[in-house]
Amino acid sequence: KLPLTVEEIMNFGESNRELFIKSSTYSVIPITVTEMGLTISWIFSSDPKSISFSVVYQESEDTPLDQCKVLIPMTRCNSHKETIRGQVKVRNAGIYTLIFDNTFSRFISKRVFYHLAVERPVIYDGSDFP
Repeated sequence: KLPLTVEEIMNFGESNRELFIKSSTYSVIPITVTEMGLTISWIFSSDPKSISFSVVYQESEDTPLDQCKVLIPMTRCNSHKETIRGQVKVRNAGIYTLIFDNTFSRFISKRVFYHLAVERPVIYDGSDFP
C-alpha cells in the first residue's frame, strides 16, 4: 500500500516510479483527493508479462468495501508489450485507489514502472482579452 496525496503526485516530476509485486499478491496506490474537477492520469508498463489493473473510488477510509465504486473494472493488461495510459476525472472528494493485481500469477513476480500526474482544469476568465 502506497498512499499518496494530490500534492505528492504533483511533485513527482517526470520520473517513473517502480513497484515490485510478488506472485499471487497485489499492490494498491490510494490517492486522497479533496478538490473536485481534477484529472488523475497514469502511464504504466510491467516486466515480465502482463498485470491486471483496476481503479476504485471510496468516499472515505471508513467506507465499507461493498459500497466502493469500481471506476475501471479489473482488466488484464498486456503492459509488457505496450505502455498503458489512462485517466479518471475527480467528480467527488475521496480516495481513488489504483490496484495492480498479480494474484493470477502463481510463480512470476512483476515489476511495474508507473508515472502519475494530476491536472487542474484550466478555467478561462477572459483576463487576457483586450
